[in-house]
Amino acid sequence: MADSLIKNKHLLWRAGFGIGINQIDSLKNKNSTMLIDELCKEDHFTEITYDTPDIDPAADYMSSTAPAEKKKQMQKINREQNNELNLHFLDKMANSKEQMREKMAFFWHGHFASRVVNPKFNRQLLNTIRKHALGNFKDLLFEVSKAPAMLSFLNNQQNKKDHPNENFAREVMELFTMGRGNYTEKDVREGARAFTGWGYDKEGNFKERKNFHDEEVKTFLGKTGNFNGDDALHMILEHKATSRFITTKIYKFFVNEKVDSDRIDKLSAGFYSSGYDIKKLMREIFSSSWFYDQSNIGNRIKSPIELMAGIMRLLPMHIQNPENLIVYQKLLGQMLLYPPNVAGWPNGKAWIDSSTLMLRLQVPQIWSGLRPLEYSPRQDDDIDMGMKSRETALNKSFKKPNITIDWERVEKIFAQKNCEDYLIQNAQSLDMNSVRNFSDKSIKMMVINLMSTPEYQLM
Repeated sequence: MADSLIKNKHLLWRAGFGIGINQIDSLKNKNSTMLIDELCKEDHFTEITYDTPDIDPAADYMSSTAPAEKKKQMQKINREQNNELNLHFLDKMANSKEQMREKMAFFWHGHFASRVVNPKFNRQLLNTIRKHALGNFKDLLFEVSKAPAMLSFLNNQQNKKDHPNENFAREVMELFTMGRGNYTEKDVREGARAFTGWGYDKEGNFKERKNFHDEEVKTFLGKTGNFNGDDALHMILEHKATSRFITTKIYKFFVNEKVDSDRIDKLSAGFYSSGYDIKKLMREIFSSSWFYDQSNIGNRIKSPIELMAGIMRLLPMHIQNPENLIVYQKLLGQMLLYPPNVAGWPNGKAWIDSSTLMLRLQVPQIWSGLRPLEYSPRQDDDIDMGMKSRETALNKSFKKPNITIDWERVEKIFAQKNCEDYLIQNAQSLDMNSVRNFSDKSIKMMVINLMSTPEYQLM
């Protein structure tokens, strides 16, 4: 297999969501610098939104049934709007030309993890993350820290002088910027005082509520002064620990779970001196010869979203019931806008257990209409998510997404090619004889069977 094909395939999976059907013909001969330029290109930014109308604020509260009914109606609308945001984000990952923007947004979506019911707040945070995904980490951090979704999720609305709430200050330092071991408990307490008064109104506008702000002198990260939240964030960014923490997390996600400290030293020093230029850091990673080392290729387990988006990119499909794709996200353990906790999703082997592996291997056949979805979620699964009983949850959810795939186009594109060269990252590790034995010699079955191998789970 041509060396450039191996490299470009690796790059497309790490800097985006895999090979798109329209990229297959040109992939062998494309120079990777050109490909990086294409991936980095940012067109006019468009926000992700939902079409479901917001609830009418003037609805009748007076009738005796209003409160319970009203609540139910609210929950239904919130769920519909959040589902739309989820599916529109997945659609961007699968279909946007701006692959690196959406891949970085996906990374930040797990890094700045928040889980709130309010779809308006979710939309705001999601678009902030997408807008700054390849921009400047400082801008991203400031905007995310002032987003109602985050302030609400981390209880800063309750952070007031005389009764400081430390949750927000702690998570900002521990998970979003510096990492454990680079600040003290006193820094958490003093940082919380700096963030007192940061909140939002019900329209979703950030508000600095002066009367709740602690105006006294604070000592934070070795400096003393009458600091506010902006000051605290500036001081966090001045710390080289922040650059190192973010660079390490990016390296683990985009390159290898096993960290090379010399590379991290060099990358994080560059990231710091660039003033936290995200695109510059990503270019440096993807342009480095070590990024294409054999040890970095095909060593990552695709997350459920990467797996789904990758299949959607390669197979030209029309999805009649896209809302059922949310069922697959739930069953595979990664639902957009719904991280398990403030630390986001775990990576690597955490994605695979006996039940998720079986379903992962069957998705290509189910989506191609070759087999039904026979599956019950794990006992500890949070499948109900506001639905009444387990039984109705399952009956309600398990419809097929009703996907029509343009197999003619797939056959035409792969006619003179080895499908495995394009579908599998380490094709030499695959026993092609056993794949062929399951196949009826058609390209359609070859593609489905390749996508149903354990090797396809790796990127």
